Amino acid sequence: MTKPSLPDLLHAAVSAVGGTERPGQVAMAEAVAEAIDGNSHRLIQAGTGTGKSLGYLVPALAHGERVVVATATLALQRQLVERDLPRTVEALHPQLRRRPQFAMLKGRSNYLCLHRLHEGAPQDEEEGLFDQFEAATPTSKLGKDLLRLRDWADETETGDRDDLTPGVSDKAWAQISVSSRECLGATKCAYGAECFAEAARERAKLADVVVTNHALLAIDAIEGAPVLPQHEVLIVDEAHELVSRVTGVATGELTPGQVNRAVKRAAKLVDEKTADSLQTASESFERVMELALPGRLEEIPEDLGYALMALRDAARNVISAIGATRDKSVHDEDAVRKQALAAVESIHGVAERITNRSEYDVVWYERHDRFGATLRVAPLSVSGLLREKLFEDRSVVLTSATLKLGGDFNGVAASMGLSPEGVEGDDAPVWKGLDVGSPFDYPKQGILYVAKHLATPGREGTRGDMMDELAELIEAAGGRTLGLFSSMRGAKAAAEELRGRLDNPILLQGEETLGELIKGFAADPKTCLFGTLSLWQGVDVPGPSCQLVVMDRIPFPRPDDPLMSARQKSVEEHGGNGFMAVAATHAALLMAQGAGRLVRAMGDRGVVAVLDPRLATARYGSFLRATLPDFWYTTDRNQARRSLAAIDASAQADGK
Repeated sequence: MTKPSLPDLLHAAVSAVGGTERPGQVAMAEAVAEAIDGNSHRLIQAGTGTGKSLGYLVPALAHGERVVVATATLALQRQLVERDLPRTVEALHPQLRRRPQFAMLKGRSNYLCLHRLHEGAPQDEEEGLFDQFEAATPTSKLGKDLLRLRDWADETETGDRDDLTPGVSDKAWAQISVSSRECLGATKCAYGAECFAEAARERAKLADVVVTNHALLAIDAIEGAPVLPQHEVLIVDEAHELVSRVTGVATGELTPGQVNRAVKRAAKLVDEKTADSLQTASESFERVMELALPGRLEEIPEDLGYALMALRDAARNVISAIGATRDKSVHDEDAVRKQALAAVESIHGVAERITNRSEYDVVWYERHDRFGATLRVAPLSVSGLLREKLFEDRSVVLTSATLKLGGDFNGVAASMGLSPEGVEGDDAPVWKGLDVGSPFDYPKQGILYVAKHLATPGREGTRGDMMDELAELIEAAGGRTLGLFSSMRGAKAAAEELRGRLDNPILLQGEETLGELIKGFAADPKTCLFGTLSLWQGVDVPGPSCQLVVMDRIPFPRPDDPLMSARQKSVEEHGGNGFMAVAATHAALLMAQGAGRLVRAMGDRGVVAVLDPRLATARYGSFLRATLPDFWYTTDRNQARRSLAAIDASAQADGK
């Protein structure tokens, strides 16, 4: 039988989802097929509207090897598993003569734990287990959530938290879920045969395509114990997010509250002397943390060093002792021991890591008004880890609408441990970059307006001229505005000010769930939506409700961000330009994502307004502009207002 051609397969898949074939999608599919066949690597930038999920799914399914697809957002995971994969598999079946299987796999804590549900959660203060359903009053929010979870447990097929609608609070979910460290293991657990997490793993082992998230991919790479099934092809979608997600997984933290909970959990399971030593170490650590000031610790202060060594040694003794102790008064001892071990092992690991003082780690204090001080440790870079763990023994495709920063792929490639494109070293993975463009005509569909006349934003204080400019632009647009702010404080200040000046409803992130805010914004063209980081990347509102996207300033990382400033300093110490490699690259990525909110469909038109003159006047401005979609560019405020008014009038004439 002749092998079906890739163009024929792609055509069948696109028709099945009711889409339109695009040249960029065809080019992408061919590049993915070439990478898989040649066991090589690709970085592919595919603009909004390209149809990139089919661009990689079709060649991956056609090849027949097992594929892992890792995404950053729940929305894309759902789209792949509930829409794109079922339709694509059916569409390709007549030509492939097989129906590839697919499954979703997440970390264990995303699944309901039947042992926790039926036996209760080990409590710090109680001898036995804690019946969360008895303790929570049925009329409280927690009580209602827990009762709903108990009912849901009888009907759910997956036990996956994301299949529960509406959702429940983190506090409620924590009562009926476990981390991988707390899990008893299928063979020791009375509910092992019915376990939702184990069932998900079994489905993944049998699947041709496994859809997962960046965090689980990171855990798989970092912890050495394989979580994902063996696979020949890895596709990382939303790849611009990968480095920050891997950094998050590789970050450790210690708080006095966390240490106190571990002490209480371990107290019943070890002898008094061992428990007392951990208690004493916990109290010393708490005293040090009471005086902690926010900021990076380039050297570990002596008092903190002693406290951490005491914590490390006491935790190690507890870990050794727990295994040998059996306390007859403890009900369901295996579960209690497992939870205590998980808590103490976590503390031991972080205390030992900071005490060992690797030059590749960054350590800092954070302070929160409600929760007090936290001690954190994170890798200075994850590029070596990704280079070693990601690109070994498999073909890797990294794709996103935003991978070319400042005009090329090398910045993103370097953050993942890759050499510049075309440079081959002894152990350097070889890769190629491809920009398949976008189906949108950006110069005709959008304007990039930079408010060059405004004052340069400072670190503190309100920007009266910026507020005036923002109000005028919103009035010209008739609402229809997505306001992207570099801080929550800036978003709140703008919302408060403009609610008093304009008739347009202004929605503010944090005042309602993100989903409800976006729904309200899309439903009423006169409405504006203001917010910060998750809006820069998470809003997809095609049509006339979003015709003005405003950025209050270039979103550089805060100068006092310990990890970013440490990374910047490290680049400079190695002879590079730390500002461009770290701060400007960070800003470029966010700005490209933010500007991408404007044009989401073929008929969309509008203006991206940047209320920071540095985009036009600073030397790095051209680097940032080269990362943005190729909109028509102007610094003429009157031109921007006239264009917005014309777009608004056109939308109103169409009854929108």
